[in-house]
Amino acid sequence: MTGWRFFLVWMPTFLGFPVGGALAHFLVGSIDGAADGAMGGGVAGAVIGVAQWLVLRKLLGMTPLWIAASALGLALGDGVGAALTGTGTTIGDLLVTGLVSGVAVGLLQGALLGERFRVAGLWTLVVALAWPLGWTVTWAVGVDVGRGYWVFGSSGALVFAAITGATMLLILRSRDR
Repeated sequence: MTGWRFFLVWMPTFLGFPVGGALAHFLVGSIDGAADGAMGGGVAGAVIGVAQWLVLRKLLGMTPLWIAASALGLALGDGVGAALTGTGTTIGDLLVTGLVSGVAVGLLQGALLGERFRVAGLWTLVVALAWPLGWTVTWAVGVDVGRGYWVFGSSGALVFAAITGATMLLILRSRDR
């Protein structure tokens, strides 16, 4: 599955962000420290991972380890990000947390892709950069980020899904060569 057809299937994965963030907020509350960051990040990461895995399981035969990698990556990212920024919500704090989360999620997911593709490092790099971009978009459209959200909003998630979708498409095309 390539091209626009892939995007029609991949783009709804953005829904994992608002659903995962809402579930983390319901179960854990707002981010008040590193421990809360890790717990809520794990919840949100698991939901995001499920959304992506639903596409990748059929397309790549990806196992549920994708969900675990996403949950662990975001737990680490949000926990370390909260510790580094003091749970701050300035644009600088969001960029730091986003970069830490993106690197953690990207490395763990990229390791799973690396078992199948030589260019899996591209995924790690793109996710590492797309995560702070998602926060930037959310901040730029005026979302009240001071409320202690676990993940960026739908606007940032749409941009994230488009960028990661294009990257996954490149990775899939590399398999066909």
